[in-house]
Amino acid sequence: MFEFFVVGSYFNIALVLGFSLVTAALLIWVERRVLGFLSERLGPNRVGPWGIGQVVADMVKMLGKEDWIPPFADKFTFVIAPLVIPVVMLLSFAVIPFAPGLGVMDLNIGLLWIMAMAGLASYSAMLGGLASNNKFALLGGLRAAGQMISYEVFMGISILGVVMLGDSFNMREIVEAQSDGWFIIPQFFGFIVFMIAGLAETKRWPFDLAEGEAEIVSGYNTEYSGMKFGLFFVGEYLGMLLLSVLLPVLFFGGWQAPFGLEFSNPLISGIFWMGLKTSFFVFFFILVRAALVRPRYDQLMSYGWLVMLPLSLLNLLITGAVVLYQGG
Repeated sequence: MFEFFVVGSYFNIALVLGFSLVTAALLIWVERRVLGFLSERLGPNRVGPWGIGQVVADMVKMLGKEDWIPPFADKFTFVIAPLVIPVVMLLSFAVIPFAPGLGVMDLNIGLLWIMAMAGLASYSAMLGGLASNNKFALLGGLRAAGQMISYEVFMGISILGVVMLGDSFNMREIVEAQSDGWFIIPQFFGFIVFMIAGLAETKRWPFDLAEGEAEIVSGYNTEYSGMKFGLFFVGEYLGMLLLSVLLPVLFFGGWQAPFGLEFSNPLISGIFWMGLKTSFFVFFFILVRAALVRPRYDQLMSYGWLVMLPLSLLNLLITGAVVLYQGG
């Protein structure tokens, strides 16, 4: 069966697309269960075994809701905005190397592709807030624009050290360059900046200030309901999954096993270790949601420009000096 695993094959495309959508839906249930456990409550436990059918029930409920568009909204933009984020997140998965032979495409500018898709994702919240013609939605859209555009700068600078060490923008070549040692050691500060900036880019807690319910109702989501709201919801979980996949690829050797613990088959070993590393970061981000509180918006922006920017530039400067020194 392993002959089907060829980069770019229809089998791989279907597998990656199915994995992304099914896992994003499953993460909704996982997060609810884990948050329930951490809060000393049950979480969903009625629909299906261990409450796993709750996600399906919620999906049916959303599909059954009236597809309402506010009469005062810009109708075309209002409809298009929720489609942007899940589409660009799925396109980002196209350049992720999940294992040897498992991936949609080996793009020589794969990392730039990821950054381009992250830039496009910011339009989803901005357009949704603007098209709603609602003051709370507009405030949420403005918050999302400032937050995502600012932290995208730090995220881009933080991965330049990885590009220097891997000597490539190709994601698979970056993974293979870590065969002699994972980049987490020389790029520890780059890892910290990238992880925090990634949380801000995906608008995950504690950086979901664009949806601050206590301040601006629900931000850019205020006028959305039904499946349109569901698309924003799925897009957020796809973003969390993408970030959880990117961190192992860029800093933890991707599919490569630690301490030489590979299995006999490279494909099975790669899928296992990649899945284990991704799962670790998924649970870490859920734990972050349970443990931290939201900062104020001005604190978020000040932290980015006064702390994250100098740290990412310092990491870039030191990495460049070391690479030049080693190159003679």
